[in-house]
Amino acid sequence: MTVAVHPAPSPSVTRRPVAWGTPLTYALALAVAAVSIAPVVYVIIGGFRTTPQIIADPAGLPDPWVWDNYARVLTQSDFWKQAFNSAVIAVGTTVGVVVLGVCAAFVLARYTFRGREGLYTFFTLGLLFPSGAAILPLYLMLRDLTLINSYYAVILPQIAFALPLTIVILRPFLTAVPRELEDAAAIDGAGRLGFLWRIMLPLSRPALVTVGVLAFVASWNAFLLPLLVLGDADLHTLPLGVQNFSSQYTSDTAGILAFTSLAMLPALLFFTFAEKQIVGGLQGAVKG
Repeated sequence: MTVAVHPAPSPSVTRRPVAWGTPLTYALALAVAAVSIAPVVYVIIGGFRTTPQIIADPAGLPDPWVWDNYARVLTQSDFWKQAFNSAVIAVGTTVGVVVLGVCAAFVLARYTFRGREGLYTFFTLGLLFPSGAAILPLYLMLRDLTLINSYYAVILPQIAFALPLTIVILRPFLTAVPRELEDAAAIDGAGRLGFLWRIMLPLSRPALVTVGVLAFVASWNAFLLPLLVLGDADLHTLPLGVQNFSSQYTSDTAGILAFTSLAMLPALLFFTFAEKQIVGGLQGAVKG
C-alpha cells in the first residue's frame, strides 16, 4: 500500500496592507493647516511692519521689526474698552450656554418621558437654522423688550443659537454614565441635583470644556449681531472696533493688522490651550 506524503504547508506570512492613503492624508492635513494658519501668521507679522514695507513687498518679512503699531493700539483707551465689552459678553454667553446646556442635556439623557426624542430632535434641527435669517425679527423683538444697546441684547441670542450644538455634544456624555452610579448615589442619599453636581459634571469635564470654548470663541468673534444691536460706541466689541479702526485709519495698513492681531489673540490662545479637551469632548460626542 502506497501512502502519499504531502509536504507540510509553509507557515503563512501575514502581510500588512499597504496604507496608500496615509501620505495623501498627511498631505491634505498639512495643506488645510497651511491654509488656516497662513492668514493668521501674515496678520500677526504684518503688524510688525510699516505700511510702506507692506506696499513694497506684501509677502516679505519685517525689515526692520517695528513695535510702534502694537504699542499705539495698546495705548488707546477705545481698545481696552472694547476688550472689556467683548470679555463681558463672551463670559456671560459661555456661562449661560454651559449652565442651560447641562440642565437641558441632563433631562434629555437621564429622564424618561413622552416626547423626549422629539424634543431632542427639535434641538438638533436648530443646527440647520441659519442665524442670519433671524436677525430682523430678533432685532424687532429685542427692541420691543427695550434690550437694544445692552449686553443682554447680544448675550441672550448667542446663548439661544449655541444651545443646539451644546446639547448635541453633552447628551452622549451624560447618557454614557452607568445607571449603577446613579443608584449608588441615591443609596448614599444624593438626589438628582447632587448626582449631577458630584458625579456627572466631573465625568463630563471634556464635553463641558468643549462647549465652553466653542461658545466663548464664537461670541468673541461675533460681528453681525453686535453691529445691529449695539449702536452705542461705548458698548462696541473688538470686532466692531476693528471695523471702526479700519474706517478711521484707512491708509494705515500696518496699524489695522496690529489691531486685528490683538483683537483675535485672546480667542486664539483660549482655543489653543484647551485643544486637547476639545478633541476629547468631540470624540465622546461622536461615539455617543
